[in-house]
Amino acid sequence: MTRINLLPWRQERRAQRQKEYLTVLGLSGLFAILVAFGVIQYHNALIENQTRRNDLLKNEIAQLDQKLKEIENLEKKREHLLNRKQVIEQLQADRSQMVHLFDQLVRTIPDGVRLTSIKQSGDSLTLEGLSQSNARVASYMRALESSGWMSNPQVTIIEAKSTDKLLPYQFTLTVTLTKPKSSDAVEADAGKEVS
Repeated sequence: MTRINLLPWRQERRAQRQKEYLTVLGLSGLFAILVAFGVIQYHNALIENQTRRNDLLKNEIAQLDQKLKEIENLEKKREHLLNRKQVIEQLQADRSQMVHLFDQLVRTIPDGVRLTSIKQSGDSLTLEGLSQSNARVASYMRALESSGWMSNPQVTIIEAKSTDKLLPYQFTLTVTLTKPKSSDAVEADAGKEVS
């Protein structure tokens, strides 16, 4: 006898295909979600790594800034100490200058000239005094120029005002204080002139 299948086979087949389609769709969706999750995790790991590197760089920059400030402070201290050293060296060099200056003032003063006042302002020295004549003042100026400790003597005033009949002229001189060259410097200058 012949068998006839009256069951709705097309519907069963459609249902089976639909079930397979939904399974494939679900697996594809799950795979897409897993891929998206993996990509997100990868990018998060990259961002976290870059954030750690940035934090490390910020810390290193902060440490370098602190070291730069320390270096600036040390340079300021160094400059201050060098200035102090220079002042001390200048004072040490100038310590004997006054002794030499007064010695040269005594040695260079000619007969017929008397000093009444000496004033110093920086490297400038003002000498006031009395003289027998203008020639004595000129002689005194030449002697000051050749002393080595004073240079550029200039007369500011010569007047015949004094009440003293032996020394009738009052004068005012200004000279610039200098340091004589050491013997080594003089020899070096002589060597340059010969060349």
